[in-house]
Amino acid sequence: YALYGAAGLLYLLHDDFWFRYDPRSILGLPAGLAYHLGYCLAAAVLMALLVRAAWPAGLEAEDGIGRR
Repeated sequence: YALYGAAGLLYLLHDDFWFRYDPRSILGLPAGLAYHLGYCLAAAVLMALLVRAAWPAGLEAEDGIGRR
């Protein structure tokens, strides 16, 4: 359930209205772009964890994937 909660949290954090008009630079990037870069990395890690933890184990065996 923690991974699903993290997915909901990422959904809420997607719109970065707090950096929309921020003129600062973070790592040489505008603040909004740096935030979105971090957000994309966090979403990719979360999706990898969701696939590893919540993917049905017998799904590939039913489709015949991996057999020759």
